[in-house]
Amino acid sequence: MKNQALVSSALAAALSLGLVAHAQAQDKAAKEKCFGIAKAGQNDCASANGSHSCAGQSKADKDPNEWKYVAKGTCEKEGGSTKAPAKK
Repeated sequence: MKNQALVSSALAAALSLGLVAHAQAQDKAAKEKCFGIAKAGQNDCASANGSHSCAGQSKADKDPNEWKYVAKGTCEKEGGSTKAPAKK
């Protein structure tokens, strides 16, 4: 009986992981990068100009090189741009 419960638990865990990955993929498809709206320390990843390579390292509010994920179609409404600024 114990083995059956263990196998059932393992199977349920494996199935739930697949559902979570699928939900995350769908969520990412409904979002876009939006440059120039992130507040200091609230960017989602590396800067466009290469000044840093991690999330949460932006130094100033609304830096045009910093980005956050937002719902598709809302970037410009928030005052941002879906295109990274041109490199100098």
